[in-house]
Amino acid sequence: MKMTNRRTVITGGSSGLGLALAIELAKGGDQLSLIARNPAKLEMAAAEIRTAVPGAKVSCYPVDVCGASAVQESIDKIIAEIGGLDLLINSAGILREAIFEETTEAVFRETFDINLFGLINCCRAALPSLTENSGAIINIASMASHSGVFGYTAYCASKHAVKGFTESLYYELKPQGVRVQLICPPEFDSPMVDAINENRSPENLAQAQQIPREPMDVIVRDTLKAINSGRYHTITGLRTTLLGFGIQHFPGFGRWKSNRIISLARRP
Repeated sequence: MKMTNRRTVITGGSSGLGLALAIELAKGGDQLSLIARNPAKLEMAAAEIRTAVPGAKVSCYPVDVCGASAVQESIDKIIAEIGGLDLLINSAGILREAIFEETTEAVFRETFDINLFGLINCCRAALPSLTENSGAIINIASMASHSGVFGYTAYCASKHAVKGFTESLYYELKPQGVRVQLICPPEFDSPMVDAINENRSPENLAQAQQIPREPMDVIVRDTLKAINSGRYHTITGLRTTLLGFGIQHFPGFGRWKSNRIISLARRP
C-alpha cells in the first residue's frame, strides 16, 4: 500500500480521532473522503482540515453507517469520483454508560448497529476496490475490547465483537493482498467521552481511570505509525500498552484490582 497520496475513507471523520487522523493524513497528501451522519459537522470538519492543511483534498459524504445500502451508494460514489480506494479507516462509534439492568434492548442494538454493523457495512462496500488496489482496512476498537468495564456491557460487547471480526478478516484478506489492522486506544478527550462524563457512575469512572488517558496527539501518532508499518495490533500509548500486557498475562490480578476499586467507589 502507498504511504502517501492515498485515497482514504474515514468514517466518523467529523470529530474526535477520525478528524484528528484526517488532518495528519492530509499533511501527507492523502485524498480524503469523510463519512459521518451530520452534514453540518462534516462541513465544519472539512473547513478545519483545509485551514490546517491549505490545499487539502477533502470531500464529505453525509451517511449513517448503519444503513448498508446507503453506505454502498456512498462508497460507490466515492470510487466513481476518485477512481478507487487505498485506505479505509473505521472510526465511527458511540459510547453509552449504564449498568446492564438499566441498559435497554434499544441501546444494545444501537451500539452494535454503529460500532459493529456499521463497520461491517463499510468493509463490505469498500472491499472490492481495496482488493483491486492492495489497500488496507484500519478498524478502531478500544481497550474495552480487551476486558470488561463496569457500566459498559453494551460498549465492551460491541468492541469485543469488533476485535473478533477484525482478526478473522485479517486471515481471510491477507491472501488477497489487503491489510487488516486493529487499533485499540484508551479513553481520550472527545465528544463521545464528553457526552457521558456528566452522568457517569462512580464505579465506572473509578474503573475506567485505571486505564491512563493518553493525549490525542499520542493516539494519532501511534495510529499513523501502525498504518505505515502494517502492524496488525496496536495499543496506543506506552502506559496503555503496559496495561494491555498486564490484562493479557495477569487477568486474575486485573479482576481482583478492579473489584477492589469498584468496591471503594461505592463507599459513601
